[in-house]
Amino acid sequence: MKSLTVRDLAQVAFVAALYVVLTITPPLNAISYGAYQFRVSEMLNFMAFYNRKYIIGLTLGCMIANFYSFGLIDVVVGSLSTLVFVSLGVMLFDRYKDQYLFNGLFNKAFFYFSFFFSASMFTVALELHFFGAPFWLTWFTTAMGELASLLIGSLIMDRLSKRINLSA
Repeated sequence: MKSLTVRDLAQVAFVAALYVVLTITPPLNAISYGAYQFRVSEMLNFMAFYNRKYIIGLTLGCMIANFYSFGLIDVVVGSLSTLVFVSLGVMLFDRYKDQYLFNGLFNKAFFYFSFFFSASMFTVALELHFFGAPFWLTWFTTAMGELASLLIGSLIMDRLSKRINLSA
């Protein structure tokens, strides 16, 4: 792995800060936590497909944002889940990033990743089950919220990448 430059560190920090702002800032914070969540910040997960250095920023951003919910347990569970499943998702689906589905509507890698990452919400369901929430219902609701935010986010990030070089 190559060393990160000062520019790389600044970009990673920017992604982390953007993730935090898009999660904890009112009114977005009202829909970012709990069994029914729709995190606008999750669209930034697609940054990892453009450059893997952003996995660090996504993990740090998730870590900081999760500190505002259930505290340290959410910091550990949420950030480790982000680190593992974003990394694994990029490794599994990166080969499809130049292909499109549904007449060019969805980037194929982003589409597959959205379903994969949504399934990983079992980690959030387990955490919330620890606090008394029903596991299966919580997994379903968090996965559906995640899927919706990722599918919408995939459209935004794919269009944005056509105007801005996100791989730098």
